[in-house]
Amino acid sequence: MADLRSTLDFLLYDWLQVDRLPERPRFAEHSRETFDAVLDTCERIAREKYAPFNRLVDTEEPRVENDRVVQPRATHEARRAYADSGMLAAAQDYEDGGMQLPYTVEASANAFFAMASISIGSNLLTTGNANLLKVHGTPRQQAVFAAREFAGDWAGTMALSEPQAGSSLSDIATRAVPDGEGSGADPLGPRYRLTGNKMWISSGDHELTENIVHLVLAKIPGPDGRPVPGTRGISLFIVPKHLVDADGRLTGVRNDVALAGLNHKLGWRGTTNTLLNFGEGRYPVEGRPGAVGYLVGQPGKGLHCMFHMMNEARIAIGMAATMLGMAGYHASLAYARDRPQGRPVGPAGKDPAQPPVRIVEHADVKRMLLAQKAYCEGALALELYCARLVDEQDTGDAAAADEARLLLEVLTPIAKSWPSEFCLEANSLAIQVHGGYGYTRDFPVEQYWRDNRLNMIHEGTHGIQALDLLGRKVTMEGGRGLMLLAGRINATIERAIQQPALAAHANALGAALQQVGAATKAAWATDTPAEALANAVPYMQAFGHTVLAWIWLELALASPGDAPAAVGRRTAARYFYHYELPRIGAWLQVVRDRDMTCAGMPEEAF
Repeated sequence: MADLRSTLDFLLYDWLQVDRLPERPRFAEHSRETFDAVLDTCERIAREKYAPFNRLVDTEEPRVENDRVVQPRATHEARRAYADSGMLAAAQDYEDGGMQLPYTVEASANAFFAMASISIGSNLLTTGNANLLKVHGTPRQQAVFAAREFAGDWAGTMALSEPQAGSSLSDIATRAVPDGEGSGADPLGPRYRLTGNKMWISSGDHELTENIVHLVLAKIPGPDGRPVPGTRGISLFIVPKHLVDADGRLTGVRNDVALAGLNHKLGWRGTTNTLLNFGEGRYPVEGRPGAVGYLVGQPGKGLHCMFHMMNEARIAIGMAATMLGMAGYHASLAYARDRPQGRPVGPAGKDPAQPPVRIVEHADVKRMLLAQKAYCEGALALELYCARLVDEQDTGDAAAADEARLLLEVLTPIAKSWPSEFCLEANSLAIQVHGGYGYTRDFPVEQYWRDNRLNMIHEGTHGIQALDLLGRKVTMEGGRGLMLLAGRINATIERAIQQPALAAHANALGAALQQVGAATKAAWATDTPAEALANAVPYMQAFGHTVLAWIWLELALASPGDAPAAVGRRTAARYFYHYELPRIGAWLQVVRDRDMTCAGMPEEAF
């Protein structure tokens, strides 16, 4: 992981200047030394407790024995080591047991775990769950549930999807009704009884912690006693696996949350993925069916609360996709440097008496490695840029915080979707570099691809992210977020155009930005959503490539000199501008034309 550490050091200190954050009151007790100590600790834990067991948790999937989920001992030990490191509460206040770390440093430290074993390292929902409660929960809910999650004693989940309703949350069928008279006086919050089924719940049941805190979306009845249609009646509830008293002590009563089965996945096999039944009566509470849940926030505002966690999870999934791509890149680079095969093109290569060269010397292998580097290191820079915006939103002055908020709104769909697509492509290229060995289990790259394929679906599919970007994010607040992003891109162009070696890139980026702006206007020219959004995914691909071209121009500006790492970054930038950025023309053409080829295809013609 030494190569990853040197990349992180460059991004954090040479580019993002995170070592200046201790000038702000919240981070005043920190310094680069404390940041480096956190990175050192997490790198060591990931190397010792996670990486050696990545194949183990892939082959020994979770299983159910006597109604209990069984996982390898290595999974328990890795999670305990992570919890003991304090990383679950890394960004929390000192008085709450946290370290008050910048989120940028927290995200960087977690990159080691994602690269070492994403199946073991998926603690993101516990932190996101607790962070949601810190914003929307009552003081008692925070003290009882969030605090125990941050301490690592309890785990957290996000229970949205249902077997019949995945991304279409307005169609969820889970119901919540008040739990009789006096239910509103419970110190843990208004008490409800929930019935329904939830699907695709990561870490929905396990024995890694003494309790699991489910955050569950359910519909409450309206004044007439019937469920409120659409999303207006959707509320959010804390539904613990084991009931607790007002002080957070386990009561010994199992809540009516039953494991209905495990989903057996293509990747992320070490993380349990479950179908849960709420209120089926297998564990009746007080002699009655219905899972006990406590209302979070206001009735009918469940989606508003849950999207606090969703947006955080989307950036985390982008980071997971990035690090899986990075793992494949490092593995294929090591293989290419070691594997002899073939001879050079040209006269020298025609002499069979000459020994074969290592495949890293072949131009096409260099192309595949350079593509991986451009995708993965660019994506890592994007994720850390977004993390830096989170710190700006939380600790900057009012104007800077508002700008950071708007930029995050626009960039979040890209931060989730772009690495999920193109770092997956990096994993495919890593397999290709290995040749026939790449699709065997003798090498890790096939597992990295399988693990990464889930991320285009995790936390909102590719299509959902595209609809969010073109349908809402670039038009919100009169397009102010898009204009703000364009302003930052133009500022980079102005700096780069002064350097002869980067002037052509700067001009190409300016042209790409103009194309994106024109396509955005053309898509909405008729103000007809069906036409505007028919090609939302190609729009998102072009938008993402433009953002990554901007990121690479920023990295090239920060990489002067002849050191191999600096030359590598400038060459990756050149690759992106020569091989990748030109692709946006075809993507944006169908957007500008509001092409209805796909949307207009008759079902029977398939």
